[in-house]
Amino acid sequence: MEMNASYTSFVAVGDSFTEGMSDLLPDGSYRGWADLLAARLAARRPGFSYANLAVRGKLIAQIAQDQVPVAAAMRADVVTLVGGLNDALRPKVDMGRVRDHLEESVELLAPSCKKLVLMRSPGRNGPVMERFRPRMEQLFTTIDELAARHGAVVVDLYGAPALADPRMWDVDRLHLTAEGHRRVAEAVWQALGLPPEQDWRTELPAADPAGWTVRRAQDLSFARQHLLPWIGRRLTGRSSGDGRPAKRPELSPYGDGPLS
Repeated sequence: MEMNASYTSFVAVGDSFTEGMSDLLPDGSYRGWADLLAARLAARRPGFSYANLAVRGKLIAQIAQDQVPVAAAMRADVVTLVGGLNDALRPKVDMGRVRDHLEESVELLAPSCKKLVLMRSPGRNGPVMERFRPRMEQLFTTIDELAARHGAVVVDLYGAPALADPRMWDVDRLHLTAEGHRRVAEAVWQALGLPPEQDWRTELPAADPAGWTVRRAQDLSFARQHLLPWIGRRLTGRSSGDGRPAKRPELSPYGDGPLS
């Protein structure tokens, strides 16, 4: 792939994964892979511009309606679209409708940019995610088909064992740690044809497994603080992103954000 690629603008579209949870900064805001990628791209090109339209908790229908037309109108060099996983993780979902909204989104975005990037999202190893893997894989089949049809790039995070390691995930077991986000930024960087700076697929060193008592305490804490509230929102139709604006709604100059 071409290693001299140069991009002048980047728009990120999606949900909490693209917003940057749980890569928490000291001021209480989230950074995440998209901000890291934008900062690296900006370092290569003066006047680089970046927008991040992602909002946590959004379903693909909401992304298609609220974010995709805005992103397409920006005519950026690079657009990333990651969505549909929140749908797949719901108790009930029409995967046909998910496919329709993804197709609608890709058809609008692909002609509007030089490089459209789609992703097979990472999946954490663990019993909760196992229940949803068939839906996730159905979603990723759709993404692969749309990418092939419209000339988009697919970054296969799901196929990387390193990103399935529970140590790459925050205590909520839904969002990557800072290290996980750093690796995603590197994966997209390489997919854009830029010189590799590390092997983002490198697995973490083996660690001694936690004892039964520690694991049960972690499971109880996770259920109380994260799983039960998440289920409650699903059952009542609420979202953690209700009323929340886009992270960076305007395509504007970028380059002062922290890299690490």
